[in-house]
Amino acid sequence: MITAHKIVLDPNPAQENYFARACGTARFAYNWALAEWNRQYKAGERPSEAALRRQLNSLKDDAFPWMREVTKNAPQQAIKNLGTAFKNYFADLKKPKRQRRFRHPQFKKKGKHDSFRADNGADKDHPNAVEVDDKRVKLPVIGWVKMRESLRFVGKIKSAVVSRTADRWFVSLTVAIEHTPPNRENQAVVGVDLGIKALATLSDDTPAVENPKALRGNLKKLKRLSRSLSRKVKGSANRRKAKSKLARLHARIANIRNDVMHKLTTDLVTRFAVIGVEDLNVRGMMANGRLARAVADVGMFAFGRQLAYKAAMTGARVVMADRWFASSKTCSACGHVHTGLTLSRSLIASGHALHAASSTIGIATRQST
Repeated sequence: MITAHKIVLDPNPAQENYFARACGTARFAYNWALAEWNRQYKAGERPSEAALRRQLNSLKDDAFPWMREVTKNAPQQAIKNLGTAFKNYFADLKKPKRQRRFRHPQFKKKGKHDSFRADNGADKDHPNAVEVDDKRVKLPVIGWVKMRESLRFVGKIKSAVVSRTADRWFVSLTVAIEHTPPNRENQAVVGVDLGIKALATLSDDTPAVENPKALRGNLKKLKRLSRSLSRKVKGSANRRKAKSKLARLHARIANIRNDVMHKLTTDLVTRFAVIGVEDLNVRGMMANGRLARAVADVGMFAFGRQLAYKAAMTGARVVMADRWFASSKTCSACGHVHTGLTLSRSLIASGHALHAASSTIGIATRQST
């Protein structure tokens, strides 16, 4: 099983400078490969990420000698990422328009999603390019860098992705571990209904999980910092400081949201063997101008993603109810559809209906095994 642990780094000034140059090299390679891909495609050729990587290797010593100052993984993995982006994009074109998630790859902008990757690949000269020793990580070229905590997984380290969020550096260590889902003695079933007022309403007696509304609580400060940034002269030191303050606030809002979501999903897969949730049309909900900000502040897509991989790790089962299933208006006991149900009662009713649906599927699954 492949898993990852994202840890805060504590680099010195020289290491921070190297990280920035490696991120810049990766970004340049990605943008160069994208431009070359578009050029070859318009010329009637069939570009590929493998061919682009060979092409870059053949000319970088003469055209881009500064690339040698950072790990060779940075530009190579950036082009591999471009290949994956195009693969997802072309596969998505075969789906109905409303189900598409990926768009045509775009050029990367400096300071946005800065990252680079280092691998423990089949390179005979560098079999252990990435190593971990307690609260230190060894990266190619730069050597050992301090981490704020130890790696929580035991296994073979496959790769490390160094990224920057606001003014902090992180490393995401991908580890191959031996994992067998446990045999669950508790076969409890629950239905979960996500909402805006309450983050999650459960079908059992558990109180509703409150929505932290991280964006709404910091919206006034966010607007003030945004106005302050817009007044600064481009390229000035004050603009860099204002940009850093705004980025830190955005990171704090995301951290508050992620903290609550991780605690909720971990609690669900720990306490329940079968979890019923709705297949929500988040994109359609975001199209509503009155609800878009509140829906985005919940993080509904992150809930489904976290629940899926945590359920696989703990042996739980996630039952996805169809988005057209009237969970709010269907009686969990007799199946009667209450067309006149008010909105104030819909959340509780929806949770019980999802509980009934997931319970039925859970019982049928256990009887068939």
